[in-house]
Amino acid sequence: MEQVDVVVVGAGVVGLAVSRALALAGREVLVLECEAQIGSGTSARNSEVIHAGIYYPAGSLKARLCVQGRQLLYDYLQERQIGHRRCGKLIVATTPGQLAGLPAVVERARANGVDDLRQIDREEALSLEPALTCLGAVLSPSTGILDSHALMLSLQGDLEHAGGTVVCHSGVQRLSACTAGIGVSTADGTELMARAVVNAAGLHACALGAATEGLDPRFVPQARYAKGSYFTLAGRAPFSRLIYPAPEPDAHLAGLGVHLTLDLGGQARFGPDVQWVDGPEHLEVDAARATLFEAEVRRYWPGLQDGLLQPGYAGIRPKISGPGEPAADFCIQGPAQHGVPGLVNLFGIESPGLTSCLAIGEYVAGLLSERP
Repeated sequence: MEQVDVVVVGAGVVGLAVSRALALAGREVLVLECEAQIGSGTSARNSEVIHAGIYYPAGSLKARLCVQGRQLLYDYLQERQIGHRRCGKLIVATTPGQLAGLPAVVERARANGVDDLRQIDREEALSLEPALTCLGAVLSPSTGILDSHALMLSLQGDLEHAGGTVVCHSGVQRLSACTAGIGVSTADGTELMARAVVNAAGLHACALGAATEGLDPRFVPQARYAKGSYFTLAGRAPFSRLIYPAPEPDAHLAGLGVHLTLDLGGQARFGPDVQWVDGPEHLEVDAARATLFEAEVRRYWPGLQDGLLQPGYAGIRPKISGPGEPAADFCIQGPAQHGVPGLVNLFGIESPGLTSCLAIGEYVAGLLSERP
């Protein structure tokens, strides 16, 4: 059986960032990806937003790693000249309840270390975005957008330059912990023995956790799948910033509402919504949902004309909390949590996983550098 140092399962943006961090720390890293190319799962089906760190409970991993990761990401994108723009966003209130909740949005962000948010009145919001309608808003200047595929290619390049390897068409079916290390069994029958394994399999991370011999099942959460569809706008949007609806008071934030995001070419897309599905394969976009999207968008952009929303794409959030439950935090378990030497599991790495990826990489590298 071939001996390897570290196996990272999954070549999405988080798996690549973790692999890069481990390789830069001197580890020999092999990344196994079940698909034909890197970043073709959740990492290819999201809003490509750099989040400020606003919505997450203070002290949570989502809050800490988002705020830390946002600065690391901006610095990395600037250094590598990867396409991005710090365009900012408006969190807009269109109901009295939402308006009353805006101070709490600012306070939660401040508790997370985000100190540049500012509540603005209706007149100032409309001076920034004249096509908007709202009762008031919060301005987040640190929010941005990026070319996520270019980021992943750069992370892969860093990994390979440091001696790491990415192998596609290499799905991992099971892991087995033993005294010699962690056995890795792939779909094509390959058997490896690794000193350490990072389960960054995204939508399939919980299934791989359940297929890990020697890991107590109580450390594996139940996988939940929240589909989010996107619709694109025919023509150019009259906005220069991202537009997010303010959260409803006491909302569980399974999603952030049907928001408007922009790509680097100025094309607008709306979404994602939230549809709970029973598996990660449900990626079709129902064109009939355009009517529902239009109604949501017109709350803050009443000038949207009929028929301009076109089906775009759908993604699946790899959740570990279900309908009606508070949104779960990132679940990053190392040996200190589950007792299996050399194993790190990443469960429920949904948004803000893209923003947090470099910080998650450093966090996981730290877990594997600790003594048992």
